Amino acid sequence: MSTSLKGKIAVITGSSRSIGAAIAKYMGAQGAKVVVNYVSSANAADEVVSSIESSGGCAIAVKADASTIAGGKHLIDEAVKAFGGIDILVLNAGIMGSKVLADVDEAFYDSHFATNVKGPLFLAKAAAPLLPTPGGRIIFFSTSLTGSTVVAPNALVYTATKAAIEQISRILAKDPAIGAKGITVNTISPGPVDTPLFREGKPQQLIETLAKLAPPGRLGAVDDIAPVVSFLASPAAQWVNGQNLRVNGGYV
Repeated sequence: MSTSLKGKIAVITGSSRSIGAAIAKYMGAQGAKVVVNYVSSANAADEVVSSIESSGGCAIAVKADASTIAGGKHLIDEAVKAFGGIDILVLNAGIMGSKVLADVDEAFYDSHFATNVKGPLFLAKAAAPLLPTPGGRIIFFSTSLTGSTVVAPNALVYTATKAAIEQISRILAKDPAIGAKGITVNTISPGPVDTPLFREGKPQQLIETLAKLAPPGRLGAVDDIAPVVSFLASPAAQWVNGQNLRVNGGYV
């Protein structure tokens, strides 16, 4: 089976920067037509599109808030309008706030569950009827923290949202309208990845300590994640379904 994505149409949420941008570029290089999603970083999204096009690929940028049902619908509608359908949905967009229980308020909780859980779930629901059966791909994003014994108390809400995503993915893989029709549903769970979001608010000493927790002694890179996502989206991964791939270099 081939790992090529030639002729496939991929929608990737939160793909103007960091891991999402790396996935978009990698899939574009594998032949996919890519929908680059952003909320506020229009220039960054345009740069990702330009990078894909300069390598001979095809891409568009779509502004949409994927944490809302209306935003997800707009994203799907624009993909269909531009490319005529959708084959691959990568639910990468997410937020990672930092508060211990005593500081968690309703707004903090709601924003995390809207962006990290509600948005991906309803976007998958909207895309499912449009995905090819068999052959469609839905790829969620979690974190290796859900399997780690060392979790900082300030990761409470973030980790809870990702645990919810893992269960959603596991169950959708057997859903009569999705998994049973040959649409695979899997989850990618990175460990610490060297991105601006990861570094935000962390002292250098903590970053160095976290880097040493993986056997290679370094943080993950966005280019460690993108090829694995692209593989799951490819025909070669047709028998990989309902799985949670911890792409973390041995961190967990």
